[in-house]
Amino acid sequence: MLGSTSRLLVPLPSSRPALNQARTYAICLRPPVVYPRKTVPRRYSERKTYLYNQYIRLLQSSFDRPLILFEHTDFSANRLIQLRAEIAEAVTKHAKVPSLATPSPAPLAPEEYPTFTILRTSLFGVALRDLSQFDENVRRELAKSIQSTLAVLSFPTLNPPQLKAVLRVLARSVPPRQPKTEAQIAEEKKAEEAAFIPGRRPKRQRPTPIPDLKLLGAFIEGRLFKAEGVQSVAELPTLDGLRAQIVGLLSAPAAQLSMVLNEASGAKLARTLEGFKKSLEPQEEEGEAPPS
Repeated sequence: MLGSTSRLLVPLPSSRPALNQARTYAICLRPPVVYPRKTVPRRYSERKTYLYNQYIRLLQSSFDRPLILFEHTDFSANRLIQLRAEIAEAVTKHAKVPSLATPSPAPLAPEEYPTFTILRTSLFGVALRDLSQFDENVRRELAKSIQSTLAVLSFPTLNPPQLKAVLRVLARSVPPRQPKTEAQIAEEKKAEEAAFIPGRRPKRQRPTPIPDLKLLGAFIEGRLFKAEGVQSVAELPTLDGLRAQIVGLLSAPAAQLSMVLNEASGAKLARTLEGFKKSLEPQEEEGEAPPS
C-alpha cells in the first residue's frame, strides 16, 4: 500500500503550444520596426557588419559579374571543400580548350576562378532590402522563392560556355534528391518495429546526411533570371563568338559581290550580264498583261 505521503505525480497538460524545431529561412523586405527605446541606427557586431558589407559588394558587382544563386542543405565542411575543388577543376579544363581567340591558352590567374560563397540568408535579405539599385518586383520575386540556406557562385566575367561547364559538373557531383518510394518507407518502418524492445530505450542513430544543391536563379547585368533563364544563358556563345558572327553577316554580301566581279572579267562579264538579262526576260513576259 502507498503511504499517506506518497503521491502520484501526473503531468499536467501544458497550455503552451509545442515549439516547432524546424528552422525556416526567409527574406523580409519590409523596413525594420522602430521601438521607443531602440537605438537608431542599429549597431551590429563586427562579424555581422563585415558580412553585410560583403553582401552589398556582391550585389553591386552583379552588374559586371554574374551571380548564380543556389539553395544548399546538408553540406559538411569537407564536402564544401570538395565541391569548390570540382568547380576549379571544371574551369581549368574549360580554359585548356583551344579556340580562335586563344589557340594556346595560358593558365588562369587566381582571380579568374569563380568563387563559391555560403550566405547568411537573413543578412543577405537586409543587404537586398537596403540596395535600391534593383527593381522592387525583382526583390520580391527573389524573396518569395527562397526556402532554405543560400550560396552564391560569382564569376569574374560572363562566359556562357564556362557557366555551362560548371553547371554540368555541379549537376553530376550533387544529383537532385529522389523522393522515397512506398517500398522504401515500408522497409524503414519494418526495421524500426523489429529493433523495438519493450522497456529499453531505442538506440539513437544519426542519419547520414545527403547533400542537396538546387539552382535558384542568377543576377546577370542587374537582372534576375530564374533557373530556366540561367540554363538558356549557358547555351549562348561567348561575346567574341557573337562578334565574329555579326562580322560574318555584315561582310558576306560584300564578299559575294567581290567574288562575282573577280570571276566576271572581260568576256566573262559580258556573258554574265547577258545571262542575267535572259533570266529576267521570262519574268517580264509573265508580268505583261494579256492582249484584249
